[in-house]
Amino acid sequence: MTETLLPTTVVGSYPQPDWLIDRDKLTHQGPVRVRARELWRVPEPWLEAAQDDATRLAIRDMERAGIDIITDGEIRRESYSNRLATALSGVDLDNPAEVRGRTGGSVVVPRIVGPIRRLRPVEVRDVEFLRANTDRTIKITLPGPFTMSRQAKNEFYKDEEELVMDYAAAVNAEIRDLKAAGADVIQLDEPWLQARAEEARRLALPAIDKALDGIPGPTALHLCFGYAYVARDKPNVYAFLPELAGSKVDQISIEAAQPNLDLGTLNGLGNKTVIFGVISMGGDPAPETPEIVAARIRAALKHLPPERLIPAPDCGMKYIQRDLAIAKLKALAEGAAIVRRELTDA
Repeated sequence: MTETLLPTTVVGSYPQPDWLIDRDKLTHQGPVRVRARELWRVPEPWLEAAQDDATRLAIRDMERAGIDIITDGEIRRESYSNRLATALSGVDLDNPAEVRGRTGGSVVVPRIVGPIRRLRPVEVRDVEFLRANTDRTIKITLPGPFTMSRQAKNEFYKDEEELVMDYAAAVNAEIRDLKAAGADVIQLDEPWLQARAEEARRLALPAIDKALDGIPGPTALHLCFGYAYVARDKPNVYAFLPELAGSKVDQISIEAAQPNLDLGTLNGLGNKTVIFGVISMGGDPAPETPEIVAARIRAALKHLPPERLIPAPDCGMKYIQRDLAIAKLKALAEGAAIVRRELTDA
């Protein structure tokens, strides 16, 4: 793990090239919870090689921008969650159902028709490839158990707690293999904690702890208000966040730039490290300046010591153009460097 003060990272995703994925379909077809192979522009026999090349581009972009903790950009995924969720047993992908979406409307999802079990490693090659292509600290993301349970139609389990805990067991098994493959940081993506706060208070915390049981750190958990192109008017407080102060997770990843988060929120997170969004994915198409980034970091440092702050973008970077993503990541790295120098010289 990097010893750099105020290390920078990305949340998870990075723009996939237009030659790899149909970005217009990706943006406008709505959330992907079942498989969506029609999004890929490259036919199956050559798809993995194309995804490998695009992943190398994402890694190099993050390195050149100066990001300290990098991911594979989630380049091989149609969405942040469906790659793992659709690889588990107990789900019927051929006869999908619909559930109420996180931000309204309905979403096509798998049906749960049997016990949720992990049959095989899903993201291990992703970690191995990332580890082989960079010397920097690496992070891998995967969907959390509570969120996956909300993104499916339960037609099997009588006990909802059993359902969520079976997802947690599957996630734990996957994480153990990801750590063995070389992942430095493991991040669970749990955006539905914010969207279904009451259900999360009842079901999510034991499942998150089970998913992380026996996993050496650092571990992170991300929650957000929704992608910028969908959720334009975001609240400035989280409905579910202080509850995580007592969880096993080491780092909590939150949006702060676009929603103009009430930074008093940071006071209730105990001793957790915060992956803090200082780059917006919505609004002004121009990138932030390093000075704007530095000002946002300084504001967070009024509530957290620098040892517990990791500057990052808000989530949803995959939905912006690559040149804009590069410019934003450079501003992120340079803004963090400004504050790092100030702290060192103080």
